[in-house]
Amino acid sequence: MAITYRRTFTLALAHALSAAEHGLPVIPLSATKLPALPSPHRDEDRPSSCRGACGLPGHGVHDATTDPTAVHALFAAAPWATGYGIACGRAPHHLIGIDLDIDATGRNDSTAALHQLALQHLFTIPPTVTVLTPSGGRHIWLSGPPGTVVPNSAGRLAPGIDIRGTGGYLVGPGSATTRGTYRLVPGTGSLPPAPCPRSLLQLLTPPARTHRRHGRPDDRGRGLIRFVLAADEGQRNTRLFWAACRAYEHGFGDGLADALTEAAVRTGLPEHEARATIASAARLTTTRCEPPR
Repeated sequence: MAITYRRTFTLALAHALSAAEHGLPVIPLSATKLPALPSPHRDEDRPSSCRGACGLPGHGVHDATTDPTAVHALFAAAPWATGYGIACGRAPHHLIGIDLDIDATGRNDSTAALHQLALQHLFTIPPTVTVLTPSGGRHIWLSGPPGTVVPNSAGRLAPGIDIRGTGGYLVGPGSATTRGTYRLVPGTGSLPPAPCPRSLLQLLTPPARTHRRHGRPDDRGRGLIRFVLAADEGQRNTRLFWAACRAYEHGFGDGLADALTEAAVRTGLPEHEARATIASAARLTTTRCEPPR
């Protein structure tokens, strides 16, 4: 078993180094697809807003690098890593990930939804790097123009279509997870990320609008709170982290943080642990991107 783990780690490191060589900033991931390195601020009483300024690893996507020495160091600090993440929105490719999910019935309606959007807005997806996910979904890699911030979103463009943009990351091909291995679609591995069609880019970068960060949660916030309250003992941290990520991706994470903390405490999670989990979610998403999502 130890040999298998070591082989998985070695393959993950090799894939990460290859990606870095092609200008893609990488971080080590655990088998759960989360960053492998824990936050150096996890034991602090107050949530930390540090994004790597302290000089220590463990800041999620903010650790991402193309420097091979730094990549080796990150993986050496996380020998349990089974994969790697690729930071989106970073030079030189300014990567944008179009994540086409499979629904609960196993159908890939998200592909049909993307085709419908393409017909409506007169764009085509050019040949580009495409990754098959273990569930049968696909990640389409596109490049954006410098200086353009593409927000992360889940289902805003269409049901089943998630967007990975600035502050987000994609699971790299060759990564092993609890659900299987991410693999390149044959014939796409030698392609560079194709430029995002202009009309699609306009859909991905809606104009910013004012949104509230304080006050009573709206319907989306109440749904996330109910999700946390329904957690069993073994799910409390996972559910809280997921809900906080969704809140920050949709632009109201700061306003919902206290309510999420209160909900987590009601399920039995210590307050300091709940706030640390929410702070971790904030670090792994981008607070610069304004909704709508």
